[in-house]
Amino acid sequence: MATPPTDVLIAVEQVHKSFPLPDGKGEFNVLSDINVTVRSGEVVALLGRSGSGKSTLLRTMAGLIAPSQGRVLSHGKPLRGANNDVAMVFQSFALLPWLTVQQNVELGLEAQGVPREERRQRALKAIDLVGLDGFESAYPKELSGGMKQRVGFARAFVLEPQVLFMDEPFSALDVLTSENLRGEIDDLWNAGTFPSKSILIVTHNIEEGVFLADRVIILGSNPGRVRGEVVIDLPRSHDRTSDRFKALVDYIYTVMTNPDAEVTSAAPVAVPVSSTPRSPYARALPHARVGGISGLLELIVDQPDGRDDIPRLADRIQLEVDDLLPILDAAVLLGFAEVSQGDVQLTAIGQDFATTTILRSKDLFRQQALHNVPVLSSMAQTLREKKSQSMRADFFLDLLDEYYPHEEAEKQFATAVDWGRYAELFEYDASEDRLYLPEPAIAQIGGDI
Repeated sequence: MATPPTDVLIAVEQVHKSFPLPDGKGEFNVLSDINVTVRSGEVVALLGRSGSGKSTLLRTMAGLIAPSQGRVLSHGKPLRGANNDVAMVFQSFALLPWLTVQQNVELGLEAQGVPREERRQRALKAIDLVGLDGFESAYPKELSGGMKQRVGFARAFVLEPQVLFMDEPFSALDVLTSENLRGEIDDLWNAGTFPSKSILIVTHNIEEGVFLADRVIILGSNPGRVRGEVVIDLPRSHDRTSDRFKALVDYIYTVMTNPDAEVTSAAPVAVPVSSTPRSPYARALPHARVGGISGLLELIVDQPDGRDDIPRLADRIQLEVDDLLPILDAAVLLGFAEVSQGDVQLTAIGQDFATTTILRSKDLFRQQALHNVPVLSSMAQTLREKKSQSMRADFFLDLLDEYYPHEEAEKQFATAVDWGRYAELFEYDASEDRLYLPEPAIAQIGGDI
């Protein structure tokens, strides 16, 4: 690193951000009481699951979104409007197709009124820095995805920002290209030739965060909040094969699969038992389909003792953390699996579910759903109490709308329907938009509740 991480470049102080729910039903809190600093000479990673407000926080720090409460300071001064000390690299390349590589890189400088010759010289230097010399006159359609993202980096580099913001900059690239570009960014930083004093990267890739960052800030979800940070106490460049690297990755997987766990730099602590929400509709379901849950359990049951290392499992099935964790959450919620210290272990009933017949797996799923998923029990009980044994879907959606934005309420309903149909707790007629309680389920629910 070029300088010791002492000077605070950006500070977020008690920031809250909320958006109004439709029809005047209140507000949806995206960020709650966020306190974050970015210092000179450090790489900081924001790591969190879907719904943790990572991108919203990044845009708030960039001055693109105003906080509802609290403030953002840049060099100690309250931020009002766009933050001129930062430049951003996005997941999408966002290149103007009618401009050449050099013209795309010069755009920001032109907007700042920089003279033409200076623009040209600075753009050529940035293009050379990202390894695209020789492609100055090429158009975006002539470039691969990796080359387009290099143009995105050059376009940010040429502005020589105090802090470079990167919003999942490698997630749209194939595995090999993203690995190559990630390594080159790390090399530039370690060599002291990086054109900004600090980097703030939003990522959902745990290994990427540990590889690039000096600190990993872990955000909780619904609303987004800072759960804590993990200091990456490794010499640069971070050796992926070292035991400490693997231990840090395992630890972060552990705390991200246990939303109530305290985040510290030490070993994971016991997870406190969270209080049950007053309404069953207030407890969010992880968005995982039954097929995904079953498939994951079948993969794990084949491992010795029905146990698998979560990072190795993610790598083996090529799933990003945002895709894998909801499936793990669902398996844990249903009592099919337990997560501890970066490992997932099938319970006895989980092993039974993964190895039994289809009919028995449905019975086991129904048993576990009624016992562990209050919203399914409530939906089935509501249908059972109706003389017609049916209800319009809007009734349940209205209940969910009290706790989630409408789009999320629809996703919660879709997940509940998927699980409830598989468990044969109810049926759903999409053409009539109604839920029905089938005859066999009446007896089953009566005996299970």
